[in-house]
Amino acid sequence: MKNRGFKAELLAKFSDWSEAFDAARFDEKIERDAKAGALERLAQQALADHAQGRTRKL
Repeated sequence: MKNRGFKAELLAKFSDWSEAFDAARFDEKIERDAKAGALERLAQQALADHAQGRTRKL
């Protein structure tokens, strides 16, 4: 991919910043979902699926 004249160091710094920003947003969403009970519902569904034999070993 052509970098349009940006220095590799600047692109690397931006990439690092962008990755950290996205990770922080992901963590915030997981925290909100956990507080809202969304993860509990998913866990209960996964356990029910497993109990009914709808899972397989990875």
